[in-house]
Amino acid sequence: MAAKLLANVNAEAQPLELERPAPNAPWTLAGQHAPDLVRTAPGTYSLVHQGRSYKVLVVKHDAEARTTQLRVGGHSYTVRMEDERAMLMKQLGIGQGAKSVVRELKAPMPGLVLKVLVKEGDAVKKNDPLLVLEAMKMENVIKSAGEGVVKKIHAVERNAVEKGQLLIGFE
Repeated sequence: MAAKLLANVNAEAQPLELERPAPNAPWTLAGQHAPDLVRTAPGTYSLVHQGRSYKVLVVKHDAEARTTQLRVGGHSYTVRMEDERAMLMKQLGIGQGAKSVVRELKAPMPGLVLKVLVKEGDAVKKNDPLLVLEAMKMENVIKSAGEGVVKKIHAVERNAVEKGQLLIGFE
């Protein structure tokens, strides 16, 4: 069974439907061939579409919010991805409005802590920015998964962290 994603570009009302027939196959627009996309450098790609070549630059990627800011041929795009499960939960209103309490923030990937955006004693809400982590030459804003009060900051700016390392503790 093919996996599906919806890609919402620049908050358009009608998202693009992407599909992948097998786990290792490339994502394609529903019913179309895989794009000719080649990584040329970290965060930079070459795309050939309908006989024309485009340079694609990944400006910013926020894994938690599932958004990526791209620059293609002089134009900027913000792409938000949702899988079938997230789409169904959104349609059913599940998880919306429910408050979740966060106890700790762990590094989602190895990287370098560029900036800690909160201090001990700060109250945070869901999606509040907590710190900036550089990974694979991209700056990732790590946001709160729920509500809490910053109890202890374990992350140190300009220090490397490993995946799963405790960055911030909450009470």
